[in-house]
Order: sequence, then structure tokens, then C-alpha cells
Amino acid sequence: MKKFISMQLVIILLLSILVGCSGQNNTDNATNTAKQPKEIVNESTDTDTDTKTNVSVTALKGPTAMGMVKFMDDADSDKSMNYNYNFSIAASVDEVTPALIQGKTDIAAVPANLASVLYNNTKGNMEVLAVNTLGVLYIVENGNSIQSVKDLTGKTIYASGKGATPEYALNYILSNNGVDPKKDVTIEWKNEHTECLAALTDSKNSIAMLPQPFVTTAQAKISTLNVSLDLTKEWNKLQKDGKNASALITGVVVAKKDFIEKNPEIISDFLKQYEKSISYVNKNIEEGAELIGKYNIVDSAVAKKAIPSCNITYMSGTEMKEKLSGYLKTLFEQNPASIGGALPKDDFYYEQ
Repeated sequence: MKKFISMQLVIILLLSILVGCSGQNNTDNATNTAKQPKEIVNESTDTDTDTKTNVSVTALKGPTAMGMVKFMDDADSDKSMNYNYNFSIAASVDEVTPALIQGKTDIAAVPANLASVLYNNTKGNMEVLAVNTLGVLYIVENGNSIQSVKDLTGKTIYASGKGATPEYALNYILSNNGVDPKKDVTIEWKNEHTECLAALTDSKNSIAMLPQPFVTTAQAKISTLNVSLDLTKEWNKLQKDGKNASALITGVVVAKKDFIEKNPEIISDFLKQYEKSISYVNKNIEEGAELIGKYNIVDSAVAKKAIPSCNITYMSGTEMKEKLSGYLKTLFEQNPASIGGALPKDDFYYEQ
């Protein structure tokens, strides 16, 4: 009996020790867990940058992006900007359109007529914020016989862009100068600008319609190539006495209406920065050309010569509405499909 009681006491003592150790382990585990740091989501020490709203901007290679380069450079280097602007340069509109519609980019620089097409295709959920590029089309000649639009009568013009704005702009200017595009001239449409260049190279006194900055590239290859007519100036000559108030417009900046309504401060800041950038590029051609080359939009040497002829501009508000609506009307009269089948309503034109 004594042995039995002694055995029970030993067992009770062992159990007490085990329970005590178990409790201590649980306490230690809880303490260790509490001491573990929480997961750091963003380890950046630049907390100001981390809290800024991201804004994505897309532009096309060429003149519609050239005026944006100072803005792009500032966004890369100036951490005091109000928003994190993320820029991307697309090679074609086929890349920009789905990104804009799907909300993968917030703001985009696109051809003027495409902005109208997007407005119609999205049932009005697209606004044009500003015009950024006027006409970039020129009549060039491997010779020196063209002094006026009427001098094109009886000539052959090599051009690319059939069924698009280059064709409609050329038709408008020819027709309003008494030259029938179908009877008085021969327009040979090419698929690429380089094909026009080849045609210019092959014969003297050949004529082509080319855009900047490709005109500058062509002149570097053909020393006898002259710019005969600036189609932007020829278009402006037709706007007499306040009638047909419009302008030849290449590019605009757009955003979806719902994005604009939700982010008025972003839009205001963007337009302010963009206007400053365009002004900088036009006033500081050499520095602007270097930035254009830096962002692989156009070779800097070409950009330096081309900037003055690219008609990079900033136009907004009432002037934008007047000039752009007149331009779209001109396209509509030739081919309604070129602007999406219908003229945009007043809500297409952004007003601050």
C-alpha cells in the first residue's frame, strides 16, 4: 500500500511539471508571435511618392508626342509633382485604342478624327481635352515649279493615307482652290511614306505629299527636295471672314468622360503641365530635340530641324471647339465614316 501511494505521488508530481512546462511554452510562443514585425507592403522610404495617385498617359510616336517630352522628363526627375505620371509611347493607334477603351491608360494623344470615332463608339464616353498638333502635311517637289495650289493642275502627286485624313485634307484644299482632285490632278496613292520617297528619287520634278518629320528625313536623302506648300497655311487661307472657321488638325489629347468627372484635379494638373511642356519644346528647340531623341520618338538630329514645321501647339476651350468642330465637319462632308459616322455633340469638347 505504501508503495502504491508513493507511486501515485510520483505520477502526480510528473504531471504537474509537464503542465507547467506546457503553459510556459504557450506563453513563450505568444510572446514570440507578438514580437514578429508586420509585413511591409511597400518598403520605399519615399513615402510622399508612394501616396501619390498614378496617372497613365500614352502617346504615338511622331509629332503628337513631341510636345510632351519636357513633361515626361520632369515626371521622371521631379519628385515634387502632384501625381505619378507614367508615360508610354506607342508605335500605332492599334495599341492606343484598346488601352484607352479598357482603362489601361487614363489619357492619350491620338489623331483628331480617331477621337471622334472613339466618342461615337463609346456612346459619348470620350472627351477631347486639348489640341496638341496642327497640320503636318506638306507638298514637296524634287524641283521648283510649284508656287501655289493651282500649280498642281495637270501634275502627278505621290501620297500615302488614302481613305484617311491626308486624302480628305488634300481634297479640301484642292477643291477650294478650283482644282478638281479627280480630273485636274493624278494622285498615286502609296502604302508607305518610303514608297513616296522612292518615287521622288526616281524622277526630276516629281511631287509628293508628305508629313513632318518625314519631310526632314526625305530632304536629308534628296538634296534637291524643296517644300513647295504648307497645307496648314493653305487650309488657313480658306477660312475667310469668319466663315468655315476651322483648322487642319493632326493630334488631340483625350480621356474617358468618367475618368475626367472622377478626377478633375488630375485633368487640371495634367493640362497645366502639358501646356508648359509644349511651350518649352517650341522655345527651346535644341534641348527639346535632345529630349525627343532621348525618348526614342524621333532621332534628335531630325527633330531639331523638324520641330519648327511640326506645328506643335496647345489649344483648348472655345478656340479648340471652334477649330476642331469645323475640321471634323469638313471630314464628315467627304466621308462620315472618317469621324465615326456622326459629328460629336458639345459634350465632346472639354471645358474647365
